[in-house]
Amino acid sequence: MKSHKVKPYTVKSYREAGVDIKKADEFVNFIKGIHSPTVGGGIGAFSSGFEGDLEKYKNPVVLATTDGVGTKILIAKELGNFKTIGIDLVAMSVNDLLASGAEPYSFYDYIASGKLDIRILKDIIAGIIRGCEAGTCRLAGGETAELPDMYETGDIDLAGFAVGLVEKDKKLPNLQEMKHGDIVLGIPSSGIHSNGLSLARKVIPESEHKIREMLLTPTRIYSREMKVIMSAGVLLGAAHITGGGLAANIERIIPETLKLSLNFKWEIPEIFKLIKQHGAINDEEMYRVFNMGIGFALVCHSRDLTLLERVSENNKLGLKVIGKLENV
Repeated sequence: MKSHKVKPYTVKSYREAGVDIKKADEFVNFIKGIHSPTVGGGIGAFSSGFEGDLEKYKNPVVLATTDGVGTKILIAKELGNFKTIGIDLVAMSVNDLLASGAEPYSFYDYIASGKLDIRILKDIIAGIIRGCEAGTCRLAGGETAELPDMYETGDIDLAGFAVGLVEKDKKLPNLQEMKHGDIVLGIPSSGIHSNGLSLARKVIPESEHKIREMLLTPTRIYSREMKVIMSAGVLLGAAHITGGGLAANIERIIPETLKLSLNFKWEIPEIFKLIKQHGAINDEEMYRVFNMGIGFALVCHSRDLTLLERVSENNKLGLKVIGKLENV
């Protein structure tokens, strides 16, 4: 954070202080003018909401999540490409809702910068809308802040917030039902997603432009997959693989009486092989930090494996058996 010492009475307008209200209003009007079913009518209002179909729920539970994109935004800045970072922002919160079995309803963004750059902001919002479309939720509102005394010109920070609903007795995980021999399945990731970038950025040389561009591959959003899988009615738990790597995130959704046993029989995406090679990083650290090709993990009873495999094949979900649960 930089420090600015301003003498009293040296500025006489908000714009002279570094905040351009006219430009901010221009950006809000741009969002209002976007023709997409995912853009809600509350843009620009003091608050916003949504009309949910609550009649299909007996005991609805409202869930909310928040997250950012971390240092992935530094890669976007370096490469001058902000077109996909908004997808990541939606994905990080919406996928967390999905891991609880919830149906995403609305998404909200917070964008802070040292100086508003409308071109960059438009690219970010376009990505957010694409993320909301994939996440089957509505962009209900947000906030754009110009903070010249907190951020350098060109600096941007993002935060996202999502709200969803789930039937109380369908909320995941169902720890009471998990037992020895249950199966752990994985849905492939699209790449590094938005975790582990602090390490990846430092081991991939800046001269390796193509590899660093691979780091911007947007996070996969699992709304379609989870809708189909939840309809099968046999899921015991789901984990969004984020910071902390594969095993640690799966262990968050299983009881203390059980332990995770991974089989490591899935294809590792090229980006992780390149990170490992350039950083001479050992396997233990790679699996501790990155998703290693599995973006979402599921738990089911062994008797229900055939059903989920059939669901996966019919809907091209790409489910893979990646391990099982065992007694401690």
